Amino acid sequence: MADKIERIIADTFLQMAEGLETGNFGKKPKIALTGMGSEHGEENAMEAAKMAAKDGIEVYYIGTLEAEGITTVKVADDEEGHKKMEELLASHEIDGAVTMHFPFPIGVSTVGRVVTPAKGREMFIANTTGTSSSDRIEGMIKNTIYGIIAAKACGKEHPTVGILNVDGARQTEIALKELEKNGYDITFAESARADGGCVMRGNDVLQGTPDIMVCDSLTGNIMVKMLSSYTTGGSFEASGYGYGPGVGEGYEQLVMIVSRASGAPVIAGAIRYAAELVKSKVFEIAKKEFVAADKAGLKDILAARKQMSKPASEAIEVKAPPKRDRDIPDCGNRSYGSGRCGESTVEAEHLCRERNGLYRTDYPCV
Repeated sequence: MADKIERIIADTFLQMAEGLETGNFGKKPKIALTGMGSEHGEENAMEAAKMAAKDGIEVYYIGTLEAEGITTVKVADDEEGHKKMEELLASHEIDGAVTMHFPFPIGVSTVGRVVTPAKGREMFIANTTGTSSSDRIEGMIKNTIYGIIAAKACGKEHPTVGILNVDGARQTEIALKELEKNGYDITFAESARADGGCVMRGNDVLQGTPDIMVCDSLTGNIMVKMLSSYTTGGSFEASGYGYGPGVGEGYEQLVMIVSRASGAPVIAGAIRYAAELVKSKVFEIAKKEFVAADKAGLKDILAARKQMSKPASEAIEVKAPPKRDRDIPDCGNRSYGSGRCGESTVEAEHLCRERNGLYRTDYPCV
């Protein structure tokens, strides 16, 4: 008991000392990073860990390298690293993890975060990996909620929402405006283009017009790749925060995604992004948002949309015609019609001769 009290006192004084040194008071978020598998080597991942640790984050590096101020969890390969990461998450030894791939369940997808080039504004991309729904438009509607959760957890009280002008954008807009009409708190952005509206153009992507850009996860994935590596030729993602955390109703495991092409600045950004979500208690924010969306009729809107997308009538069953008797041979060898040789129809005779490649009366039908 005395040892436990001494540890608590020691930890408290250590936190106070670190707070005076860094300006960050309170418990440090514990974020793990799997360092193996990067196209830029383990050194790139370790560099990111050291960068993030300077911001008052306790980084657990899962790999083979060691560095001062970093807790290394030694593993032999990437597969063992992922198993160790999942163990640390399950035991709550860490608050979250940053990794290069993860099998999220259907209904969970990630909210990316980038820095846009025109004005240097941050923008959340909803979403970038994973599958919110097998239905494209339903997925984009859910992505909006997921994006709002991530943005609010990062300090944006009333984030603006824009819908990228992709297939399904207008149907998504209709559903979201119905949700807003029913009382859900959603603020729509206005396109910077002359015609305005909440459906965003490519110009709005570059300018970061909305706080949250809603799209399907494949489009979002491409956007993060382009916005994070357009200055480097594509092989090294140099800016932004990666592909973000997996978000979904009832899902409470903080796993952030980066790419194998992500450079140290992006991986460090992902660790900082994770720490922000831990400090703001992202899962509590998520619960509140899902309750608010359901209260505004989200499930009913999704169900009605599915009903509308069904075909107007059931498919008509096409039955095969009744079997015809073709047992009477034509020319004594084949059966092409109802008559024998010399009595067949013109069509049957034509077919017989065409089958043999020429029209000759002395050429037998075989």
